[in-house]
Amino acid sequence: MNGLGTASGSVRQGELLRNGASLLAPSYLDGMTDPRGSVPSGVPQIASHPDRRGWWRLTTSLLLPAERERVFEFFADAFQLEVITPPWLHFHVVTPRPIVMAPGLRIDYRLRIRGIPVRWQSCISVWEPSRQFVDEQVRGPYRAWHHRHTFEEVDGGTLVGDEVDYSVPGGALAHWLLVRGQLLEIFRYRRDKLVEIFGADSRAS
Repeated sequence: MNGLGTASGSVRQGELLRNGASLLAPSYLDGMTDPRGSVPSGVPQIASHPDRRGWWRLTTSLLLPAERERVFEFFADAFQLEVITPPWLHFHVVTPRPIVMAPGLRIDYRLRIRGIPVRWQSCISVWEPSRQFVDEQVRGPYRAWHHRHTFEEVDGGTLVGDEVDYSVPGGALAHWLLVRGQLLEIFRYRRDKLVEIFGADSRAS
């Protein structure tokens, strides 16, 4: 699949966003800066998509004090998603081991939102070892989800970038009330776990 995925989840999963049953978590203010200056702190930011009406873009960039090959190897293991996803999502990889990453690979997950089971299937549409990969939702709670992961070797370690283009059932109101805060919380947790795993040098004050 090229470009942005447009497959939607089941009616039941879509209603999680439309009827307010989505699990709300405390939201973090986006647009924060690292008080140390130019060191990428991994604080997520969400803005309207520059080209698509009714879409949003989440971006974050985090400097990890580790070699690029080591960082990429961590992300190449799909089961590490269970480690860097907040426990309140009860997120698990359903696809059995071993998972060998390659373009076109589909991976199944399950999670729970307020006790309601949700299924998610993603497709690896781009796979460039040590440089970048892209996962796109095939089935799941979003109307569309396109997540680009990048890895750049820089002074001091590896710059890990995330760019997520997405849309949700229910439009702007559902996004503001139910989705935005939760996504910021998820990526904030993800950032803290990566810092814990790869070293305290990347922790923002």
